[in-house]
Amino acid sequence: MLIAVVFIIGLAVGSIAVAYFNLQQINQLKDRVSTLENQLSRISGNQTNIFQNVTIYQNTTALTEIYAEAKDSVVLVRNTMANGSAAQGSGFVYNFSNTMMIITNNHVVHGASTVSVTFSDGNGYAASINGTDAYADLAVLTVDAPASEYKPIDIVSSSTLRVGDPVMAIGNPYGLVGSMTTGVVSALGRTISEEQFTGGFAIANMIQMSAPINPGNSGGPLLNYLGNVVGITAAIVSESQGVGFAVPSNAIQREINQLVTTGTYDGHSYLGVSGSDMDYETAQQIGVNVTYGWLVATVTAGGPAATAGMQVNDIIVALNSTSVRNGDEMSSYLEENTLPNETLTVTVYRGTSPTDIAVTLGRRPPPPA
Repeated sequence: MLIAVVFIIGLAVGSIAVAYFNLQQINQLKDRVSTLENQLSRISGNQTNIFQNVTIYQNTTALTEIYAEAKDSVVLVRNTMANGSAAQGSGFVYNFSNTMMIITNNHVVHGASTVSVTFSDGNGYAASINGTDAYADLAVLTVDAPASEYKPIDIVSSSTLRVGDPVMAIGNPYGLVGSMTTGVVSALGRTISEEQFTGGFAIANMIQMSAPINPGNSGGPLLNYLGNVVGITAAIVSESQGVGFAVPSNAIQREINQLVTTGTYDGHSYLGVSGSDMDYETAQQIGVNVTYGWLVATVTAGGPAATAGMQVNDIIVALNSTSVRNGDEMSSYLEENTLPNETLTVTVYRGTSPTDIAVTLGRRPPPPA
């Protein structure tokens, strides 16, 4: 009897032990399944994000569609000079107040005796220069061509551009008509100098991009990935790779009415100083604590800055309370936000003290002929 009772108790204890062991195993399996589900969820999420990026930015079908829509808007511009030499560049069709115009760069048609425009179907026509602005490297042409030739393209504000935005350029590098390249916006608000056409004045607020451009691209459209014009390809850095510049579309929108109606644009303000960017080493040399801004090297006699009392070695650090770290930012602010005869508050460091100077801006003189 006793043996039977002990045996029954043993069976019960064993069953409980086995059940407990099985329960532990089940819980461990549940934990492992839960962990695997979380890992799979994260992997799935990453895969979805990658797929979306590829679809938006790298889908070649999208690029081909944009090119197909825009290519017939791009034209070849030929410039023949009085001495018989010739040059060529690009341009694009724009509908300005129901009048079809060709937008290109000033340097593409500068000094021209005759200008012609060839459309994407190969038909060429004589063109007239309607207006130019060397300080923004812009030109507007008119062409007496049948209405069927014109395929205008939309221009949108360049203010929405951000560094890293994808862009594409269409033009005629080395005469290779209708070539497309792609890249990204590398920087905004760049300043370039062009002695031949501007007399040393800066062309301000340019878009820097990585889309490769070459001689012959000048004047062609820079497009966003919606197929709208955000700039006009204009210049490259000699012997560089992947450093090009475009005039922002805001400049076209700001100037085109005056270019069409008067043939020029006279809205570029003039401060009347020259100088260089500040940095740590310069600050140490001249004994100041300011390591950013723009150091005034010369003040033009009789100019707006001289009249207002600005001096050599003043360090410009703000315009109308907007901080400027270098000459690019100063030139871009003047181009985008000021007009001749307006009063500008210039904050300078003179020694160790900040000073506000009210300057009545002048107007840039006409560019060289």
